[in-house]
Amino acid sequence: MTEMVPIPIRGLFQRNIAGDDALVGLAALRFRQAGMGAELYAESPRELERLLRFVPESAVLPVVHLDRRIDVLTSDGRDVITRFQRHFAGQIAGLVVHDRPTMANRLDATATALRDLGGTSGNAAVPSVFVEFANGLAPERFVALAEMISDVEHASMCVDIGHVGIHHARLEISRRLGARGAPALFDPDLAQNIATVADAIDSALGVVTTLIDSLGGIDKAVHIHLHDGHPLTSGMADHRGFLTRVPIPFPFRGRFSLPQLYGPRGLAEILKHAQQMKAQPSYTLEIHQVEGRLPLLDAQPMFAHWLDLTNAERVNYWLAVLAENHALAVELLRVTALVGSGSGDDHAAR
Repeated sequence: MTEMVPIPIRGLFQRNIAGDDALVGLAALRFRQAGMGAELYAESPRELERLLRFVPESAVLPVVHLDRRIDVLTSDGRDVITRFQRHFAGQIAGLVVHDRPTMANRLDATATALRDLGGTSGNAAVPSVFVEFANGLAPERFVALAEMISDVEHASMCVDIGHVGIHHARLEISRRLGARGAPALFDPDLAQNIATVADAIDSALGVVTTLIDSLGGIDKAVHIHLHDGHPLTSGMADHRGFLTRVPIPFPFRGRFSLPQLYGPRGLAEILKHAQQMKAQPSYTLEIHQVEGRLPLLDAQPMFAHWLDLTNAERVNYWLAVLAENHALAVELLRVTALVGSGSGDDHAAR
């Protein structure tokens, strides 16, 4: 049987809930079992060094999401990024930093900063810098920046489909409802506006695939953060999995729940467009809004020193959801590859 080429789909590797390093060890076990690469949050090289000791060996090197406050337009921000690049060359694949509103009118300066960070070493082991879409730039300016650094070896873009979709959906709901604005999920007015709201949310998928297509014409390896969400959710509206729906107190299209921005079908469409990019993209399932408990079973001995297993079981449940979404994304990518090679019918028959 031919061994599959590793698919670069990562998951968030973190403690996620308060506890000691047994939780990180649990993450290592579940990532190894799922065959999942890792993306980590780290605010300092020392923190990253400690976390990397737990990350299971994988053909897919980790990506690291740096502090959201880091700004490539400042010398201090670039110094932090450079320290990570030098210290972890060959150990990680990339560093993710957020875009910022100040970049909108300073694209030339932003491109120069990224050129300094990503174009001078000539060393293939240096981790790339990915500028993440976090609503600091409008999509057209985001693409313009990507075009300006098209020849920079170790700098590229990170498309966060949740950020893109939530931002667009909220604007579109407000545009369609006017002064009434977007209702909350349990607002009495939601029932009378639900068709309009649902259509506005459905339009987010096209915005995401258009952005991916625009970046796909540039021969650069883009990183993509995968997660779902719903713009009417209170608190954090995204960073959720693709296999759940949002409950509502009235029926709509035969259910007492709403689909999220994408769901499995939307994810399949996004991955199909991404796989048509000139350069092979990489992915991270940036899912951390999960609540539930799951018995530890095979991981029970890791927590023999714990008196209360509540947080361990909560993390175990989150890791199970992450692995479930990873399995979904891997299968969708494999189906896309089979269909693209003309083998879709054969796969469907099995």
